[in-house]
Amino acid sequence: MSYTIVGLGNPGKEYEHTRHNTGRIALDYFANAHDFSPWQNDRKTQALISTGVIKKEKTLLLKPETFMNKSGASVKPLITSAKKAETLVVVHDDLDLPLGAFKIVFGRGSGGHCGVESIIRAIKTKDFVRIRIGIAPTTPSGKIKKPKGEKAIIDFIIGTFKLKELETIKKTSKLISQAIEALIIEGRATAMNRFN
Repeated sequence: MSYTIVGLGNPGKEYEHTRHNTGRIALDYFANAHDFSPWQNDRKTQALISTGVIKKEKTLLLKPETFMNKSGASVKPLITSAKKAETLVVVHDDLDLPLGAFKIVFGRGSGGHCGVESIIRAIKTKDFVRIRIGIAPTTPSGKIKKPKGEKAIIDFIIGTFKLKELETIKKTSKLISQAIEALIIEGRATAMNRFN
């Protein structure tokens, strides 16, 4: 079974280390850790793609270059059926989880995430795997304290990670890399049991 792993974010240098690009950061880590091919521009998907093999399983990595809200346009040419959707893994930032936490989910709504929403609309199903990566700040006791109001939320998610936060995300990316490997080799149920 060939897998397609999508790291959500915005293209361009200025967005590289922003919170909204957490999916891309994690995917870069995975590509490097598993010696995937160099990223190449693909016109059909309007994305950067990289290919490799995980234990004999052909795997395609995709970073949409369409900007977050149009991520579905990149995924649609590859995921053309409900069966193919089952081999799709979307990695993205999540403001409902604390910084550095992550959760594997399947068949869930977008939770208000514009990139995920765009993919669900484009491929006409929500039955695919998502790896939600927490970016929310927390109080000293560990409670999530999300920014209040739409403008504050947008400013926060397109804001750049502080150095310490970026280190946390890089540590999390190592675990996510293992989780993606488990998804590909051992399947969804095993990966969810082990990493959730």
